[in-house]
Amino acid sequence: MAVLVNFPEEIKNILKTKNVNKEIMILTAIELYRENKVSLGKASEIANISIKEFLYELRKRGVPLNYDLEELKKDIEMVEKL
Repeated sequence: MAVLVNFPEEIKNILKTKNVNKEIMILTAIELYRENKVSLGKASEIANISIKEFLYELRKRGVPLNYDLEELKKDIEMVEKL
């Protein structure tokens, strides 16, 4: 889906990037992830970058991982099954 949004010209300077579209996709994905609306994998898909790159973007921007005790338990169960 394509969405056309008109931003003021100064947004390029505010975002400090030449590729405004890419940065806005990353920011959108980060916000959806931060609000727990999408998973890490889905957020990286939305941002059109790898999970590794998305994790870097989260760390760079000080956004914590959405990883709670329940997810840890699931991960431990998965490892034990292996």
